[in-house]
Amino acid sequence: MKQESHITIHPLAQFAATLQWDDIPPAVQRKAEDLWVDWFGSVLAGQNARPVQSLTRFALSQGPAQGPCEVIGQDTTTSPMMAALANAAAAHVAEQDDVHNGSVFHPAAVVFAPAVAVAQSMGATGAQLMAACVAGYEVGIRVGEFLGRSHYRIFHTTGTAGTLAAAAAVGHLLGLSPVQMQHALGSAGTQAAGLWEFLRTAADSKQLHTAHAAAAGLMAAYLAKDGFTGAQDIFTGPQGLAAGMSTDANPGKLTDGLGTRWATAETSFKWHASCRHTHPAADALLQVMQHNKLRPEDIAQVTCHVHQGAIDVLGPVVSPSSVHQSKFSMGTVLALAAQFGFAGLTQFDAHFQSPATVALREKVHMVLDAEVDAAYPQCWIGKVTVQTTDGRHLQGRVDEPKGDPGNTLSRDEITAKALRLAVYGNPNYATNAPQAVEQLWQVAHWKRVGRLMA
Repeated sequence: MKQESHITIHPLAQFAATLQWDDIPPAVQRKAEDLWVDWFGSVLAGQNARPVQSLTRFALSQGPAQGPCEVIGQDTTTSPMMAALANAAAAHVAEQDDVHNGSVFHPAAVVFAPAVAVAQSMGATGAQLMAACVAGYEVGIRVGEFLGRSHYRIFHTTGTAGTLAAAAAVGHLLGLSPVQMQHALGSAGTQAAGLWEFLRTAADSKQLHTAHAAAAGLMAAYLAKDGFTGAQDIFTGPQGLAAGMSTDANPGKLTDGLGTRWATAETSFKWHASCRHTHPAADALLQVMQHNKLRPEDIAQVTCHVHQGAIDVLGPVVSPSSVHQSKFSMGTVLALAAQFGFAGLTQFDAHFQSPATVALREKVHMVLDAEVDAAYPQCWIGKVTVQTTDGRHLQGRVDEPKGDPGNTLSRDEITAKALRLAVYGNPNYATNAPQAVEQLWQVAHWKRVGRLMA
């Protein structure tokens, strides 16, 4: 394009367009593979959820009825955009997909879903797929960090930053030039969306956020490939993302250590099947109970010392009316953890409204803690004070919840988690999910990205 000779390319667009798998340090490559297998389990776990089925029916109704891309866990195939939409919705509903602390962003759902669809449609290699996904992670995480804490108070970062992450991953696979990638990010940014208001009424919007981000980011990349132009300063322009969606945006975060600091490797796995804001307190409560040999009936009150973000997101959920809403209830999550040692999918399904859970839920409350708030979002500290029925006041503290980089999951644990989630989604997967997961670990050696689940 002649008019592009004067364009100043943003380093993030340059990076996303030119990254190669061999440029990525081996430890980061291995982490990307870990995140990939972890994502797959979440997709299978979520595919039969009512909101996901609704979004999938919509996607398939828009066609085509057959195409090169897999709706994972189904025999159905369709176009890249519709497969990305359906798979991204499925990946997020079980609340077991990954999270990056500093950006408060769930990259996997909005990066892997569109990237896999496009890779299947064009016959990309596994290494090309994984390089594109790392590009998506690095872009999305930095955009989330750039938008800051004020953004997250109102906006669901996975829906907003996730749109740009998806565009970066797909744009990389399409071979966009740096100029085209900049246009793709501009078009993605103008579509960025996702508001937290849905939590108050247990609405289904969270799955729409990931579905929209994946599909809109994919569209932005394909349009850029076709010469469609986007805003040249979508980040800091006078009517760009920072102006419209943040009061504490930090442009330096967009390029912080780009190419040397690998944000992908900082990403955490989720152990409990709930909002990540509940995990630090849940782990701290379990620590107190284990160290002091407490039973649930020994608990009179639990005070969770939390950051403001936890209050903003979890505070509106006082009396959860659905399984999904209960995953944003601090009291419910801690009640399940106290009873079962783990707040997992089956525990939520069977017990989120049981009398024992409700009784424990009412004993939990949150208070803002200056130390925890100052550390957030880089560190998610778990602090609880437990008052026992015999009058003791016990303190618990966890600086790195299970799944954080300093307390990460082993490959055996990731495999076990993925298989557990697969069988939760469909008991029949007990026979073929192990083989599928075994193949997923070899993704970097694939000559062509085909179906993930036979």
